[in-house]
Amino acid sequence: MTQSGRDYVYYRALEILPGFLVWATFILLIALSFLRPLAAIYFVILFDLYWLLRISYLMIFIMISWSRYRKAKHTDWNELLKRDFSSGEKNWESYWHVVFLPTYKEPYVIIQPTLQALKDSAYLRKDRMIIVLAGEERDRKHFESITSRARAEFGSVFHAFRTTLHPAGLVGELPGKGSNLFHAGHETKKFIDSEGIDYSKIIVSTFDIDTVAHPSYFSYLTYHFLKHPNPYRASFQPLTFYHNNIWESDIVTRVVANSTTFWLLTDLARSERLFTFSSHSMSWQALVDIGFWQNNIVTEDSRIFLQCLIHYNGDYEVSPMYVTVSMNTVFMGSVRRSLVNQYKQMRRWAYGVEHFPYMVWHFHRNKKIPFRKKLSYIWNQTEGVYSWATAPIIMFIGGRLPLLVLDYTRDASIITQRAPLI
Repeated sequence: MTQSGRDYVYYRALEILPGFLVWATFILLIALSFLRPLAAIYFVILFDLYWLLRISYLMIFIMISWSRYRKAKHTDWNELLKRDFSSGEKNWESYWHVVFLPTYKEPYVIIQPTLQALKDSAYLRKDRMIIVLAGEERDRKHFESITSRARAEFGSVFHAFRTTLHPAGLVGELPGKGSNLFHAGHETKKFIDSEGIDYSKIIVSTFDIDTVAHPSYFSYLTYHFLKHPNPYRASFQPLTFYHNNIWESDIVTRVVANSTTFWLLTDLARSERLFTFSSHSMSWQALVDIGFWQNNIVTEDSRIFLQCLIHYNGDYEVSPMYVTVSMNTVFMGSVRRSLVNQYKQMRRWAYGVEHFPYMVWHFHRNKKIPFRKKLSYIWNQTEGVYSWATAPIIMFIGGRLPLLVLDYTRDASIITQRAPLI
């Protein structure tokens, strides 16, 4: 889109709107605290009560997801594959797995456990797995040393161990994971075409480079892909843990990491709200149909779902998987450095607000997507990022502000005096 004309102005206004709502909320709360402090106190009390009830409600879904996870953990998925899909068009042994591992400057000590987990997987057909380690030209020397060690250790385990090098400085791209995957996807397509592999028989997993997949991950994924009524119109989202270095991490980092897992547990039990997040899987056919990942955004992991949803006119979903992948916390060796890194991670996740203008823009132009589905996704995503930005500040700061400016000689009601305790 050119940076001129009516379309640009409209899209830019959509980009501004979420931030405007957040700042407007803070300004109104401050103004209300000075002009009508008692009203501000009532608002904050009701707001806190609303979140108490909401968290109690979400706890139900956490327990549902946890129960399903425990059940899946004790299931032998290889036996189920042999029992239910051993012959015919859906013979599980005829399917392929492609695993993308984008990396930039990560040391081998981070990459090696990811590859080791793939090697140690309980999946019985590693000869039908293609691993793609995707590096950046900006990190060529380091990446070449990494790939040399990785190929020597793991190159013979899988059908193919591929590497790609994303060129630097391409016009129209935003350097990052999305543009790296975009390039890796096109390069992998050339390889798959040369191998003559049927697109409908390929399942793709996109992992963050520190992702350690559960031994049953690919058996579970294959079973649910084959069991799904239309797997080519679905992405598959596992449960994310941050346990790789949990015991080395400080207490603040542990709390934040586990909070992310709790949040995902609530969404797994409500698949109508679910977006793809971090490491996930989907069909190769869908990936090719949409032209691979968008290469000029930050949050490509969740945007890929919206690309599919819009391309297939609303006929696309995220199917929950109650199997785990585990990643590293942001621990950097000291509390101060870890907090800085935690902020950078949260800032990256907060870029998910860029989905709001994308959804409104494309939903408005696509008349085939049911209006109710459009409204549901826009509300769920926008309310989520808005609450994330405002709720903690309103609860922990907004409740004190009216008391600082309140004239106690003018208003000495019980609710005013007891507000801090309430």
